[in-house]
Amino acid sequence: MEMKKKINLELKNRAPEEVTELVLDNCLCVNGEIEGLNDTFKELEFLSMANVELSSLARLPSLNKLRKLELSDNIISGGLEVLAEKCPNLTYLNLSGNKIKDLSTVEALQNLKNLKSLDLFNCEITNLEDYRESIFELLQQITYLDGFDQEDNEAPDSEEEDEEDGDEDEEDEEEDEAGPPEGYEEEEEEEDEDEDEAGSEAGEGEEEVGLSYLMKEEIQDEEDDDDYVDEGEEEEEEEPGTSVQRGMADPRCPFSFVFTSPFTLVFA
Repeated sequence: MEMKKKINLELKNRAPEEVTELVLDNCLCVNGEIEGLNDTFKELEFLSMANVELSSLARLPSLNKLRKLELSDNIISGGLEVLAEKCPNLTYLNLSGNKIKDLSTVEALQNLKNLKSLDLFNCEITNLEDYRESIFELLQQITYLDGFDQEDNEAPDSEEEDEEDGDEDEEDEEEDEAGPPEGYEEEEEEEDEDEDEAGSEAGEGEEEVGLSYLMKEEIQDEEDDDDYVDEGEEEEEEEPGTSVQRGMADPRCPFSFVFTSPFTLVFA
């Protein structure tokens, strides 16, 4: 597939200025030059053109926001000075598997002031004596060469991933230090107070119910006593034609008595 068609396919009905990543690997460059890529891709941050038979960067458009450029497995042998002009903010450049042979070709990358990682693996230049020391001395702005720094420490997979991980760790630490959200403790205290008030109200209600129950019991007892007295009085009512005189009982006598006519002494 030609590069123009590949670009149209990757757009997926988006406008070029909306695209931030573009992968054109394994397509075909006509005459070894870039086709279909222009200045309208101004938001592009990542561009990959691996194994596209690219030999010249002369038609590379201005991509000021481009940070990562993949150009591995092509036939580029020179002309790297265009990168500093068209992509001044590059931080990562992969030229592995190309036809770069000597240090003078790489010297053009000195103007890429933000370049941190350069990959020249499988290029003829790697066969030079003291290759790594020479590159680090020539390009003092870079940190990683072919995936390792000067102390042979391996480079992270992606600088962006490292930054995102760092941001997430900082956010987690801030959340831990911040503790529970504001008002959380106040809500708990209010809930406890509401439960205490509900409990006290329930206790008061139980006390009121108990008091009312006792008062009803006492009233019922008094009514029962009154009924008993009324029945006793009805039994003691005088029969017709009989006069009853009640005697005064002597306080020292355990008996009480009643005089009835005609002169009958009744002990009670």
